[in-house]
Amino acid sequence: MSQVTPEVLWAQRSSSTDPEKNFIYLTISVPDIPKSNLKLDLQPTGLTFTGHSDTLKKTYHLDLTFYAEIDPAESKIHHTARNVELKLRKKELKEEYWPRLLKDPKKVQFVKTDFDKWVDEDEQNEAPEDDFSQFGGMGGMPGMGGMGGGDFSGIDFSKLGGGDVPAGEDDDDESDDDDMPALEGDEESKEGEAKVEKDTSKATA
Repeated sequence: MSQVTPEVLWAQRSSSTDPEKNFIYLTISVPDIPKSNLKLDLQPTGLTFTGHSDTLKKTYHLDLTFYAEIDPAESKIHHTARNVELKLRKKELKEEYWPRLLKDPKKVQFVKTDFDKWVDEDEQNEAPEDDFSQFGGMGGMPGMGGMGGGDFSGIDFSKLGGGDVPAGEDDDDESDDDDMPALEGDEESKEGEAKVEKDTSKATA
């Protein structure tokens, strides 16, 4: 059975005054892993993740040591059928971004910038608010070792992210499609009405 290192995507926000806007956004790409098959040990200085996929017959393992400390108690998690997403609260309130995710400056292949979520340091105020409504707290995890309690309550597994069309755009497309037959039907009915009026006028004449 193979053990692999999953891909990790990351982005960040920073603030010297607002803890809610001072965080690391981490996505661990681990498809088809039920919550019963994964363990996450989150510490101020790093995390250890292990998860097993029965369908893919793979065990994912990850050890990260962060550039600076985070606050596990204020961090949040969201588990989907494709990945594990973490919002890690930076411990130190600071305006400057972390220069990198990991303590070791050596570049690793599996850690990549999440360009979908990345915002430049000087453009944070103009960026739209991040939606963390699907994220739950870390408090239900016994010893920070496994996913327990209510951590995964309210998860909508249809919102899997990735390269899918955002729900709003998809809905607009569908409504446009639904409207088209009605428009054509209206035109036909108008043409039919006009023809009936014409025939009636001929009969009267």
